[in-house]
Amino acid sequence: MVTAKEGILTSQNVGSGSTQANRVLVDYKDALQDYRVTELPVISMFAENFATETGGDIDITFAKQSMVMEQIEEGTTPKFQHTDMRNERVSVKEWGIAVGVTRRMIEDSRFSEVELALNEARRAVDRHVTQHFIKALFGIGDATFGTGVNVSGTQTTIGEGQTSADLETALVSFSNNPHGAFIGKTPGSGDRLVDYGLYSTTEYNAMGGNSGSHYFDSESAQGSSSTAELALGDLTQAMELIASKGLNADTILISPSHYKVLLDLADFTAPFTASGTGVGGSSTTQGFAGKGGLEYVDEVAKTGLVGQLYGMNVFVNAYVPMTAFGVFDMSVKPIAYVERRGMTVEEANPGFGIVGSYMSMRYGLKIIRPEAGVIVTSA
Repeated sequence: MVTAKEGILTSQNVGSGSTQANRVLVDYKDALQDYRVTELPVISMFAENFATETGGDIDITFAKQSMVMEQIEEGTTPKFQHTDMRNERVSVKEWGIAVGVTRRMIEDSRFSEVELALNEARRAVDRHVTQHFIKALFGIGDATFGTGVNVSGTQTTIGEGQTSADLETALVSFSNNPHGAFIGKTPGSGDRLVDYGLYSTTEYNAMGGNSGSHYFDSESAQGSSSTAELALGDLTQAMELIASKGLNADTILISPSHYKVLLDLADFTAPFTASGTGVGGSSTTQGFAGKGGLEYVDEVAKTGLVGQLYGMNVFVNAYVPMTAFGVFDMSVKPIAYVERRGMTVEEANPGFGIVGSYMSMRYGLKIIRPEAGVIVTSA
């Protein structure tokens, strides 16, 4: 006699696996909601957000410093002046990932394989966006992201050799430098810089150790292009370059290797200390007390903020290259982030016996404030 045995999941959606099958559908619904509210920290730190209703290349227009006051004699009329504009084009592209889990994996695993796959996909999105931002910010040549500058068909890292004229030419040929750049050598030859205060473009060209460029080699005497180098003179030079354009450097972004170098500097201070009692008896403790305790370690792990130098916050991140670090004015976001469509999760049907989903987003980013950052590289 043959006895019918109920399987793990039947076409009538019954059986010992029906609850897990329903969980699969719930997973996709939850994932969709989670992605809608997921915040990518790198975007809020570096970027000014723009939304667009159209795709492709997006033009962002800025008003340049262009008008001046003039003395008016009796009975005369001042000259009419107009606003000078500059345009930045941001390329919006679509990025995605497909996730698939077989029915056998769902049946045999002790874990929720769909949930594990979706969580890893979310981390992949975070890694992708972080890499894209960092490589655009530091001008690192990458054919996948299209960062750096295109030289003879090869994506090359931006360095101290490029002049502002080189970078401006690459910007005009949009496909050669779609992510923009900070100011290069002899900034008076570029189109994205105007005189500020009592500084002229001639004085900008003579500033610093690399003809006014916001890309220069470290003063450190370690002498290797493959090791982390950082000198206090690098920071003061970067602060001068940024401040001369009317901004104030407030953030240093370094790699773990640079952090090791910083720990040997006497001027490096803990970012959070207990500062006693304030006016009216209120406590002025910032975040947590003391350096070296568990609270300090926990806070560093959450934010990446490891200290201060010359009043600038020092952040460490493993995506920063070992051969470069950056100094920025983060009150003026250097990058424009244009989002056409945020991350969406859609259920897919990859094939028989496979549960799958498609995740995709459409966005573009570009350095639109070339005066707001300085990149220091190893010599």
